[in-house]
Amino acid sequence: MAETQWLSLKWFTWETLQSFQWEFPIVFYAFYAFPLILLVWILIDRLKRQSLAIALTEKDIKWSPISILRHVPNIILLLTFTLLLLALARPQKTNEKVEQWTEGIDIMMLIDISESMQIEDFRPNRLEAAKDVARNFVMGRFQDRIGLVVFSGEAYSRSPLTSDYELLNTYIDDINFDLIEKSGTAIGSAIAVGTNRMRESESKTKVMILLSDGDNTAGNIDPIIAAELADAYDIKIYTIAIGKEGKVPFGQDFFGRTRYVENTLNETTLRKIAEIGHGRFFRVSDNQALEQVFELIDKYEKAEIKENRFKDTTDFYTVYLIWGMILFLLWLLLKSTFISNILQD
Repeated sequence: MAETQWLSLKWFTWETLQSFQWEFPIVFYAFYAFPLILLVWILIDRLKRQSLAIALTEKDIKWSPISILRHVPNIILLLTFTLLLLALARPQKTNEKVEQWTEGIDIMMLIDISESMQIEDFRPNRLEAAKDVARNFVMGRFQDRIGLVVFSGEAYSRSPLTSDYELLNTYIDDINFDLIEKSGTAIGSAIAVGTNRMRESESKTKVMILLSDGDNTAGNIDPIIAAELADAYDIKIYTIAIGKEGKVPFGQDFFGRTRYVENTLNETTLRKIAEIGHGRFFRVSDNQALEQVFELIDKYEKAEIKENRFKDTTDFYTVYLIWGMILFLLWLLLKSTFISNILQD
């Protein structure tokens, strides 16, 4: 507090008094005794008041406004007690700071961008639906490091593990079917690239989320062997099979009519990968189901958030104590003036 800050009259505004936290609010009960104290005070004053018998004519007995001044010392003393009670209640303000942290989880997302991800059984298509839920998933994390791998006939790392979620979502936005020219679905290669990105991670929890709509048809690494390698690095694997069975819309023909293709998906490989990775397998057939799966994974893989709370408390009782002392000294001074005349009318 600045040396002269106590001089401000703002300390006596109702707004300022309401803003305080009071360490000893029980002191305020003393204010209920004030009427009784005043009554006793007046009675004692009446009983002990000295009088002087004088003879005056009725016309010489006049009331003077100056006589009101005799109440000033009593008012000042009453204000002194009020200020001392405010100081005893110990007004203060507390600024609580919360520091949150978590050990964090390392998560690698593997997204299939093969040609079949253009199928429109999801809106607007499978890839765009996957990108939407991936973005929402990223923004819902706290201090986790997340990386991104895309794959079709080959697999490559789109983003290393990072906690810069805005940058990561930029990478997700830029995913398209032209990133990899080679056709096919290299699931084993994608798992291997993801494992390579996470193998030096010191995180206690490492998670891989694999999203694909097809069987392994490309790459030179068997998906099962790649999953066993990931398991050796304690990486948990969730697999998501995306797409409906049967006829599904896939673009338009020469006349602008919706074209349908027959879609099948062998779940065996993806189920086996999830089993080896001690994760779970999910099958989704629409946008809502895909969102629900990512929400479920988000709940499964939440790191415990710990927090420290710091309280920065500032006391303001000195303001009222200083004012109380000043008024008390003023009261003592007035006791020696004509205002506190021993003879009171």
